[in-house]
Amino acid sequence: MNVVETSGLGKRYGGTWALRECTLAIPAGRVTALVGPNGAGKSTLLNLAVGLSVPSAGEVTVLGGRPAGSPAALDAIAFVAQDTPLYKNLTAADMIYVTRSLNRRFDQDYARARLAELGIPPKRKAGQLSGGQQAQLALTLALARRPRLLILNEPVAMLDPIARHDFMATVVAASAGGVSVLLSSHVLTELERVASYLILVARGRVRLAGYVDDLLAAHGQASLEELALAHLRETTPEVTR
Repeated sequence: MNVVETSGLGKRYGGTWALRECTLAIPAGRVTALVGPNGAGKSTLLNLAVGLSVPSAGEVTVLGGRPAGSPAALDAIAFVAQDTPLYKNLTAADMIYVTRSLNRRFDQDYARARLAELGIPPKRKAGQLSGGQQAQLALTLALARRPRLLILNEPVAMLDPIARHDFMATVVAASAGGVSVLLSSHVLTELERVASYLILVARGRVRLAGYVDDLLAAHGQASLEELALAHLRETTPEVTR
């Protein structure tokens, strides 16, 4: 089964195409890395997959053919948007209560236990938590929904190396537990450790897609970062290290 499938998918804002002619089949049971420079179309693709945006062209389905944004799709997808948005004036315990109230499926015991394991005080307001704790709180709320597909948009961009490592360790554990993950990030060194499938986008188009090991072998590169940079330099000459 593919967790995300697109055919000729495109999104236009006014006269500008943010994403165009995107055709993909992202396999289940993997951590898929979505990489590319700023403005490449990564967030647009994720928003279309979640159902936050409506395509201007083509179509997108998730989890074996469910229309993106449909109730059946939303029940099985958890999404952590860029900057891990939380209600800053609510406590961690309040965030658990709100998230439980807004979702038909939510494992409250898991959420509470995970926050305790992480040492996140349940009575502390989200805005008073560190960046790493906020990211972990957002991820915990997402995982407590028991999703089949977890979509993460630049979740570690603002984190320090230790917080980033801890966050990615949680993602790896979720994947090992059967959750498919689609992760957009600029931090290629972290993706190298966790991703087995790669999608590279630039200028609104998919430039490369496939299993990381196969792509590395085919392009004679030793690392995911080298592969991404080399291919980006070919397609977008202004990209430098």
